[in-house]
Amino acid sequence: MEKREKIIVGISIGDLNGIGSEIIIKTFEDNRILDFCTPVIFASVKTFSYLRKHFKSNIAFHGIDTLAKVAHGKFNVFNIWKEAVPIQFGTEDTTIGTYAIKSFTAATQALKKGRIDVLVTAPINKANIQSESFNFPGHTDYLNQELEGTSLMFMVTETLKVGLLTDHVPVKDVSKTISKELIRSKIDTIHESLIKDFGIRRPKIAVLGINPHTGDNGVIGKEDDELLRPILKSIKASGKLVFGPYAADSFFGSDNYLKFDAVVASYHDQGLIPFKTLAFGKGVNFTAGLNKIRTSPDHGTAYEIAGKGEADNSSFKEALYAALEIFKRRVSYERLTAKPLQKQPKKI
Repeated sequence: MEKREKIIVGISIGDLNGIGSEIIIKTFEDNRILDFCTPVIFASVKTFSYLRKHFKSNIAFHGIDTLAKVAHGKFNVFNIWKEAVPIQFGTEDTTIGTYAIKSFTAATQALKKGRIDVLVTAPINKANIQSESFNFPGHTDYLNQELEGTSLMFMVTETLKVGLLTDHVPVKDVSKTISKELIRSKIDTIHESLIKDFGIRRPKIAVLGINPHTGDNGVIGKEDDELLRPILKSIKASGKLVFGPYAADSFFGSDNYLKFDAVVASYHDQGLIPFKTLAFGKGVNFTAGLNKIRTSPDHGTAYEIAGKGEADNSSFKEALYAALEIFKRRVSYERLTAKPLQKQPKKI
């Protein structure tokens, strides 16, 4: 990696009618953050000037037209567009969706080319970003196409980490989407991420059942007995500390999750409802499994409070800190593993 003064954080602006711009501004109004990272917002000077005025912020920024002019110690705004954008807070708008994607795709390409070190994404509206040129359910699927590796939605806090076997899949399709190959791949990704990105030497992973009560011996579905238990037994035999399946309904309420470094849920709501109940405002959505780092807050656009100055930036700040910490751990891990001990030359 090219040596730089500070970690360069690319930030996509998200849905401009939502709370993304507000939580970004609130986070970087604290100038101390500039001591250990260099932010680059992918938007425009004209748009950001409007936002600063709207939120009555005194945040100073440095406008640039090329990433070669990124200034350390400053809050950089990279011009992706020049025109004025018709921002109407709290409104779902497909035009605003196109700007969210302009920001996100430009930031992703910068990440891909190594012009920024990590990416933090502000919330988008999955409905208004759809177009012929961008036909993805959300950030993760596009990143999976553009970057190396296989992406996994990993919701993380210091004490709770939840990975998903399936993410944005309709409930009716969950059981037919889960396969032995998928289970093994997702658990391998989580295991590797815990070691490389979070510094956990011997990760202990819990896996939740697919059906209520893990099927009750086939009474409520056979997937747990016929699919999940055999593959978990095989994975455990390979040396990984993987346990389960556990009944999902009592797993979190009993604090059983505290005994593990990560929990694997079968589908979106099985994992994210307890995660957001326990960690809302402190949680981070981390895209694990890729060669580059992307994080985001654990909430959406919050149209109902957009533009009112009421948004809580805690989760966005946690996403920023997580990206920086994961980057530093990954660099350290790569240095430790890149050059194994070499044979010493024979003495003559």
